Amino acid sequence: MAKLYSTKRGKAAIAGIIAIAIGGFATVSGTRVPDDVALAATFLVKPWEGRHLRAYPDPATGGVPWTICDGDTKGVKPGLVETPAGCDKRLVTRMAEFRAQLVRCIPGFDKKPLSWRAMMNSLSYNIGTGIGATKGGSCNSTAARLGRAGDYLASCSAATAFNKANNRVFIGLVNRREMGDARRIGEGELCVSGL
Repeated sequence: MAKLYSTKRGKAAIAGIIAIAIGGFATVSGTRVPDDVALAATFLVKPWEGRHLRAYPDPATGGVPWTICDGDTKGVKPGLVETPAGCDKRLVTRMAEFRAQLVRCIPGFDKKPLSWRAMMNSLSYNIGTGIGATKGGSCNSTAARLGRAGDYLASCSAATAFNKANNRVFIGLVNRREMGDARRIGEGELCVSGL
């Protein structure tokens, strides 16, 4: 398991969202979303996915599915073009969809620690929830099982196992799941910074 530890930048990201959240909701790009979606979208998904206004075949997955904006694949076809505002809306809308699935598969999700919920949101956006599948996805993961049991620290570490695409370990995914890099906060880093 990865060595995860709390950082000042992780705590600052959490504090920044708490400062703008009212009643568990924050406004991101003009859209009111749950605080965990705001935290994940702002500090985890956008920095790691990178923004592309034109649809492209993701090389990490062999070109399928097509991707646009900040890693969105829903309804994306070759030739699709989006605006920056459209990408912002796509991101929070898709993340809210994944969050609704997390609420279904993790009882008491809204009462779990903010940083843990944000990590699970980011993980789900990247790998899916697996709702309706017999295995795979964040809802069927050890990270979810440990989170359901309240062992958040172990859950943060367990989520770092999702560091492959097409059965190959990618250093970018290792960094994203663990302690990030010089410019970006890692999911595990943010997760433990709020526990």
